Amino acid sequence: MDSISANRRLWNRISGAYQRAHDPRIGAAPRLWGMYSVPDARLGALGDVRGKRVLELGCGAGQWSRVLAAEGASVVGIDLSEAQLAAARDAMGDVRHPLVQGAAERLPFADGSFDLVFCDFGGLSWAPPHLAVPQAARVLRRGGRLVFNVASPWFEACYDEAGERVTTTLQKPYFGLDAVDEGDGATSYQLTYGEWVRVLRGAGLVIDDLIEPRPDAGTPNGYNVTEPPDWAHHWPAELLWVTHKP
Repeated sequence: MDSISANRRLWNRISGAYQRAHDPRIGAAPRLWGMYSVPDARLGALGDVRGKRVLELGCGAGQWSRVLAAEGASVVGIDLSEAQLAAARDAMGDVRHPLVQGAAERLPFADGSFDLVFCDFGGLSWAPPHLAVPQAARVLRRGGRLVFNVASPWFEACYDEAGERVTTTLQKPYFGLDAVDEGDGATSYQLTYGEWVRVLRGAGLVIDDLIEPRPDAGTPNGYNVTEPPDWAHHWPAELLWVTHKP
């Protein structure tokens, strides 16, 4: 499915509202992951980035990129949406880094260009993984790492569309989640655990870890209504994959 044009339109339309609602939490120092702002210091997913060439895959307004650039990484941010990239340019301080408009499934970079490719609900949530993961692997050097955070399939399977909330009741089948209709032709993507393993291994990547970030009890979800409010303290809401290219 070619969802590039529709996803670009969606993010151009919602960029401003999205940043107003979520900017303070996204990737903010000290490296906060996902819907629950779980610190990377607890999860140990990303590692030292000083001196590394890093690609943020679906950088949005560049919150994560700014943090890593300030830590000494040579960062490139890529995103579909010109509105998101404009927000990233406007938010840059003295530490500047390149921004590129493009799609995760069609990366405009040479083979072996990066030491680290990563995203936090970015390109690997909004591009078909069977296309985007091989592209990420291609632009990694040998020994380079792909690290990314996406929604757990259980979070999607328990999402009540009518009630616009995540519940403790299965709302849709686990198998065949795949493409999620976001309206007006826009599409996000969701794989089962087994499908993620096959896509990653099929791209020649080695899976080093699968971290299921567990927020402390009482930590709010900054993006979705959940019932109970501490849903993610009991069930995995996110999958943080840590891989490398041998």
